[in-house]
Formats: sequence, C-alpha cells, structure tokens
Amino acid sequence: MLRIEIAPRSMLVAVLIGLAMWALMRLLPALLVLLVGLMIVGTLNPAVRWLEARGVRRGVGIGIVFGALLLLVLATATLTMPALFAQVSSLIEQEPSLRARLVKFLASYPLTDFLAVAVRDLRYDALIKSAGAQVLAVSARMVEIFAYGAGAFFLALYMMIDSDRLRGALFLATPRPHHIRLSRVLLNLETIVGGYIRGQLITCVFMGVFMFILLTACSIPNALALAFFGGVADVLPFVGIFLTMGPALLASLSQGAVVTVIVLVLMLCYEEFESRVLVPVVYGRALRLPSSVVLFALIAGGTLAGVLGALLALPVAATILMLIDEARMAMPGEDVQRVDLDVQQQDQRSEAEYQRRTQGMPAEQAAAVALEIAQARKQVDLAAPEQQGRAPE
Repeated sequence: MLRIEIAPRSMLVAVLIGLAMWALMRLLPALLVLLVGLMIVGTLNPAVRWLEARGVRRGVGIGIVFGALLLLVLATATLTMPALFAQVSSLIEQEPSLRARLVKFLASYPLTDFLAVAVRDLRYDALIKSAGAQVLAVSARMVEIFAYGAGAFFLALYMMIDSDRLRGALFLATPRPHHIRLSRVLLNLETIVGGYIRGQLITCVFMGVFMFILLTACSIPNALALAFFGGVADVLPFVGIFLTMGPALLASLSQGAVVTVIVLVLMLCYEEFESRVLVPVVYGRALRLPSSVVLFALIAGGTLAGVLGALLALPVAATILMLIDEARMAMPGEDVQRVDLDVQQQDQRSEAEYQRRTQGMPAEQAAAVALEIAQARKQVDLAAPEQQGRAPE
C-alpha cells in the first residue's frame, strides 16, 4: 500500500498557480493592450531619440512623433473609407445588371444552368434578416477593437513620457549584477520590434504598389484608394488576403468577367509569392531568423491564437531566440568555443565598469549608465564583422 501525502505548502502553491492562471486569462485583453503599447514604444522610440540627437527636447520630440502617427492614421481612414463606401453603394446600385449578366453567363453552359436558376430566383429577405444580427455583432467588435487600440496608443504615449521612471523601477527590481544583461535585452527588443515594423512596411508597400499597378492597368475605378486599403490590410495574416482581394474583386465586377478573373488570378499569384518568398526573406533579414523558422512561427502562432497569434509570432520567436542567446545556454555535449570565452570576459569587464561608475547612484541614473555601456558594446559588436571583412587575407 502506497500512501501519498501532499504538504500544505504544495497545496498552497498549486492554488496560487491556479489563481494566477485564472487572473491571466481574465486580464488577457489588458495584457494584449500592454503588448501593443510596448510595440508602439519600441517602434517610435528610435525616431524620438533621432530628434533628441538634433537638439529637440524629448517632450517636443514625443509630441511630433505621436502627432505624425495620429495624422497618418487619420489620413489612411480619410483616403480609404469614403472610396470603399462609394464602391459598395455603386455595387448595390448595379446589382440587378450584374445579376442578370451572371445569370446569362451561367445559363450559356449546360453544367451551370441549374445555378442560373438559383441566382435568378434568389431573394434577399432572409439574407438581410440573418445578416442584421451579424452586422450588429461585427459593429460592437469593431468598437471594442477601436477602444483597445486607442488605449494602447495613449498607454504608449504615457510610457514614453515616463520612460525614465519606468526604467528606473525595472532596474530597481532587478539585482544589480544583472543590469548590463537587462540593458542588452532591452536594446535587442527594440531592435526586434524595429525590424518587425520595417518588414511590415516593406510587405505592405509592395502589396499597395502591386495592387495600384494591377487595378490601374485594368481601368478599375478608385484604384489608389483600393490599393492603399489593401496595403494596410496586408498587415493582418490569414484574413489579410480576404481584405485585400475582396474590395478589388468587387470593384472589378463592373468591368466584366474577364477582368475579374484576371484580377483574381494575379492577386492569388502575388499572395502566394508574398507568403512563400517575400515574407521569409524580408522578415528573416530584419529579425535575423531563418526562413524555415519564419514559416513555422507563423503557422504555430496562427494555430495557437488565430490572427493575433500569427501577427505576434515573428517578434515572439525572435525574442525567444535572443533570450536563449543572452542566457548563454549551451547544448548538451557542446564544447566551449573561443568566441564564448571572449564574450564572457567582455561581460565581466562591462559589469566591473558598471559597478565602478554607479557606486551609490540611484536606480534611475544607474539605468541610464547601464544602457550607455550596453549600447557602446553593441556598436563595437556590430563594427567587428565589418572590420574583419575589410581585413586583408
């Protein structure tokens, strides 16, 4: 007979873990807002520092950068939404002629004749009733997303304004011997976020340019607005293909079936090229990830958390690899390399310099010193491969 006894401390730990998981699930929207806010901070902070280096005060630089971001969002909505609404209204007005043309096309082939009868006898009453509830649900969801987006925007603004105090609190909660490594992690996170945003901009610009050329060549109205909207919607993985192709295909219906088929085929070809070639190459270089890791991260993120998981999969994968590298985790059976020994010695020298310079210094000022040392170390590490490449053989 085997008797198992659970200590009260183990039971308490299990209860606390359960409560923490429950609280984490309940606070998931707030955590996502925080994550988006941190991504906004990581994206805009280099621009603020660039302005500071040219004599602009930090508060003024933050106002300029966030004002430019707000103007960009408003310009996007102003340029795309009216044209899309006008396109939908035009399609509703042209619905009888478009349906008659489709019925004639289907009736001309024996295999699709039954579809012609179904399209001709289609009634919209039931569709309108069932779509009403869906429209209300989607509208409520859009209002919720807008509220969360606005919250992330203002949270990022406040974090930028109070960055020194927040950084000081983070360093105060971290043991002093780990401050240099923490500074490197923060700098690397900023690099990862910046690389991810640059990759998004490249793929979105390519999509917008391709759509504008295609729609203009097919003489489709509102080509600029549709291309701009398609480029912005290309940010979203999985559903982005529907948001980019849907309005373009609807707008091409007025030009005939041949133009619609051409737009559909070319858009599908470009989407395949972007997902298989462009995304692995662009994000692999920006985030320093192998192409196989990029594709696997997108699939895994989409499987675990849907669209949002796929959207955050690449920066999360790059962050995990960066943390593994910073932890100096060696694989079993792996010998210590000369490069690893040099890195350890440099870490020891950096930590000794940090201890010497921050003796008796408050955490907020010590954090600035740690970031300064880590940034200088990073510049040296980036310059080393270039110097080796220029060295004579």
